[in-house]
Amino acid sequence: MTINPLNTAHFAVVILTMGRRPEDLRRAIESVLAQQDVNVDVVVVGNGWQPVDLPDGVKALHLEVNLGIPAGRNAGVPMVAGELLFFLDDDASLPDEAFLRTVADRFANNPKLGLIQPRVVDPTGLPAPRRWVPRLRVGDPGEPSEATALWEGAVAIRRSLFVAIGGWPAEFFYAHEGIDVVWRVWDEGFVPWYAADLIVNHPVIDPARHDVYYRMNARNRVWLARRNLPVVLEPFYVGTWVGLTLARVHDRAALKAWFQGLGEGMRIKPEGRRAMKWSTVWAMTKAGRPPVI
Repeated sequence: MTINPLNTAHFAVVILTMGRRPEDLRRAIESVLAQQDVNVDVVVVGNGWQPVDLPDGVKALHLEVNLGIPAGRNAGVPMVAGELLFFLDDDASLPDEAFLRTVADRFANNPKLGLIQPRVVDPTGLPAPRRWVPRLRVGDPGEPSEATALWEGAVAIRRSLFVAIGGWPAEFFYAHEGIDVVWRVWDEGFVPWYAADLIVNHPVIDPARHDVYYRMNARNRVWLARRNLPVVLEPFYVGTWVGLTLARVHDRAALKAWFQGLGEGMRIKPEGRRAMKWSTVWAMTKAGRPPVI
């Protein structure tokens, strides 16, 4: 980390971990500290784990129990200072020492730019899964675009905007919290951007397809609609995902768990509802993904 002039950008960096990947965590931290021409204030949030053996100057936050991914990220924000926030998962790293400087320049040059997701590249050369490219029509992962979804493992956002949207949706625990954030960035009048020329390294890992995965996937789809959509659009969004799930998932146990989550989402009212404006619905539609898909 370089000692920088007063006019350089200040990043508040939150690295989330459960302590199960110490070598990856070390690589993630070192890649942030190696960033040039920016100031970084870094906290490692241990979700149910006490962070240990951290480099000098890196803060530790011990959450005694696993609060889930979005709540864990939120917990780290007050610990670090900076007008720009950068969230990094413990198994991701920045291969370019100018990464954060470039991110800062783009925010400075475009006042309507609210959030940046970089292109995710497996360091061994494996092809990127579709879910890493935050748009409906994936196409070439090397093409930049407005973002209508989000891969949450490396995200930069203006701190003032993060506060305005209410942060990550803490009660989601796992799954689809990035979509909630992107929808709210759009609704605040900012553009979330997929910066395909900015690279973050992350291994290709198939997410575990277990009962909890299917339950939270469905519950949070319902909560996305109930937190963010005009009432008239809620059944269209949920109905779309019921249809897609029935078409894609054929395991009876998985479907049972999914529909249990769907019921949970219907029964339990999520916190923090803010129905998006119809102008936001139109803006997202023009960007290639109306918020009913």
